Amino acid sequence: MKISREEVLRVAQLAHLELAPEEVETYRGQLDEILSYIGKLQELDVSGVEPMSQMGPQQGPGMAGGAKGATAAAGAEHELRDDVVVPCNVAEAVLAEAPDAAKPFFRVPKVIER
Repeated sequence: MKISREEVLRVAQLAHLELAPEEVETYRGQLDEILSYIGKLQELDVSGVEPMSQMGPQQGPGMAGGAKGATAAAGAEHELRDDVVVPCNVAEAVLAEAPDAAKPFFRVPKVIER
């Protein structure tokens, strides 16, 4: 897949990036390589590959109970912690350090001009 110079410029515009002319060509080449690689991946036959899910905690090096890459047995229920509301009263302290706060908000310069 070939990505055009115009497409690179459009992506740069959407990302609010100003690219020098030589950067446009550099990024065009890099994006083209990425898209070509994705095209190769799409050609792979994965029809016999079982879908994977990682619904529970991973066990790896330094983690209790398993070798690298081991996960909990399929179908086993994972023990989850209870949700507990814990007050977080740091707003006053954080706003006191802000250069231009208008309680309870931070005031920041306008950055969107398009």
